[in-house]
Amino acid sequence: MRRPLSLRAHLVIGATLWMVGLFGLSIVLWHIVLGRREPPAIAFVMLRHVHVFALVCAACVVAGVSQVRRGWRSIDRIRGHLAALHASPRQRLQGAYPVEIAPLAADLNRLLDERDAMVARASATAGDLAHGLKTPLAVLTHDAERAERDGHRDLAASLVAEIERMRRQIDRHLARSRVDLSRHRVHTPVSIAASADGVVRTVRRLYAERALTFDVHIEPTLEVLVAREDLDEIVGNVLDNACKWARALCRLSAHAQNGHARLVIEDDGPGIRAAMRDQVLARGARADETVAGSGLGLSIVRDLTEAYGGHVTLDDSALGGLRVTIDLPVAAAGSPGN
Repeated sequence: MRRPLSLRAHLVIGATLWMVGLFGLSIVLWHIVLGRREPPAIAFVMLRHVHVFALVCAACVVAGVSQVRRGWRSIDRIRGHLAALHASPRQRLQGAYPVEIAPLAADLNRLLDERDAMVARASATAGDLAHGLKTPLAVLTHDAERAERDGHRDLAASLVAEIERMRRQIDRHLARSRVDLSRHRVHTPVSIAASADGVVRTVRRLYAERALTFDVHIEPTLEVLVAREDLDEIVGNVLDNACKWARALCRLSAHAQNGHARLVIEDDGPGIRAAMRDQVLARGARADETVAGSGLGLSIVRDLTEAYGGHVTLDDSALGGLRVTIDLPVAAAGSPGN
């Protein structure tokens, strides 16, 4: 691939052409204003064909401006690529740049590679730490249960409270690392129907004793640009929350709308007061402290959805409970598959 002219070369060539053209046009203007008087010796021959000479000079001016614009176009191109990085962080600056800009593009690409590697290492470290703490927490939970059986109720209660605090901290940091990693994933088309089908099968087993009904209406061809594990996490957390509060029915629906895929999950439970809806989307907050959980479910949904450029809203459902609406970027036809 031919290396493009340097920015300096574009500017020098453009300025030279522009100045030559303006100088020539000034001679033509002098000739027109002063009439057919004897011109300077330097312009005598050129002015014998004044119209052709004027066109050539005008072309030089236009060519000079064009050269300067071509030089600055590389600046605009790198700005456009940088803006695209916000939509897809795994992209890199592509193409040939002038010699003054090429080192900057290379350094930015190296910085992006190092950032991705750092995020992956941090996520792996958080996961390893969380998994490493699971066994000690399980042992402490067992000790708390044994202390309660032995009649040490105050000690058991204190142990359980501290264990719950540790679990919340682990869940919080795992959730944060998961969201950070999601920002740097390659966005590939994933079927909402396939994800919802797997999640519904799981929650049916978890809440089998409640005999809940699941009403699913999802366009079978609808796909979103979200990693499959993240989509499962989004659908799973919202549906699990719906199952906890539903009396008998949970409804899932999804359709394309205004360039997004709109996923709606609702239940026939008691719902959430409007004043508390922002609060339950905050990390660690729960609508009811008597219900088991870390309080991270809906906040994880919000963070993951926003990591992909989506949005979450809570409102009243026609079923009587809570309606969670999730907008995610829809996959265009012909997008690369998984």
